[in-house]
Amino acid sequence: MKIIYLLSELIPCLLIGYLLGKYKQNLSVKVASPLIRFGVPISLMGILLTVGIDFPLIHSAVMSLVSIGLLMTIISRIPILRKNISGRTLQLGSGFGNTCYIGVPVSLALLPKEALSYSIGYDLGATLVIWSLGPLLLTDVASNLKKRDHFRNFSKAITSSPASKGLIGALIFQATPWTEQITSFLWIPSKIVIILALVVVGMRLGALKTSNLSMIKSQFVSIQNSLFIKLIGFPILMISLCLIFKLPEIMRNALVLQAATPTAIAVLLIAQAQSKNEEKATLLVLASTLAALITIPIWSLILKV
Repeated sequence: MKIIYLLSELIPCLLIGYLLGKYKQNLSVKVASPLIRFGVPISLMGILLTVGIDFPLIHSAVMSLVSIGLLMTIISRIPILRKNISGRTLQLGSGFGNTCYIGVPVSLALLPKEALSYSIGYDLGATLVIWSLGPLLLTDVASNLKKRDHFRNFSKAITSSPASKGLIGALIFQATPWTEQITSFLWIPSKIVIILALVVVGMRLGALKTSNLSMIKSQFVSIQNSLFIKLIGFPILMISLCLIFKLPEIMRNALVLQAATPTAIAVLLIAQAQSKNEEKATLLVLASTLAALITIPIWSLILKV
């Protein structure tokens, strides 16, 4: 029943967004800007106030850093993986998922509210890594960018992150005597924003420029290993880490489902900014999002959530 509820929420939102993005390609930009700046932070703030901000959030953020760092190391150090996942763009796409726009709705639909702290903590950790490590990995050494430029871009990305804004807002309101009233007021807007965020993901997918069929087929061959690692290999690695560290079941389920999310659109944005394998990044985001509609329910069955 939970899986049906999840798909009944994900598929219509993504489909509506896809059709809108297909025929109005600039619409996603117009909608996404205020949604990211104001809507998503408000939504995360409401969710965080509902579940509380405590050690589990920090713990899952650390697990996010450890798991993504370990995966990137494995891909870069094992020759067969390095050969079959060629290019740093695809390596990033193998480890960084759409945890904010898809991961949070998945957590809300499949897991108890207590798991949201773990899900959002994972997103915070992943945000820190993708916006610091991503541009650095895709920048040519020959470009000789100054270190302070990297630090400035990193600081800007973190401070402008919806997750960071939502966390700061929740900490502020949690310190006031009106926490309960604010939490109750924000819960419905939080749910509405999550639905709109899924529609925006669909819009961006619909607006993605793809080449002819033969080009898509050849590009798909080059991304299939990255696709497998993202949706299958990385969740397996996360389960292994959870078992090694003997994490509680609710935390394990939250972290595995976040690891199983499709490739983050942030990977595409970074690839476009650095002009590195944009077509492959586009196809990976699209293919992983569609495939995740099948793989995430399968993972939920494996986890028995």
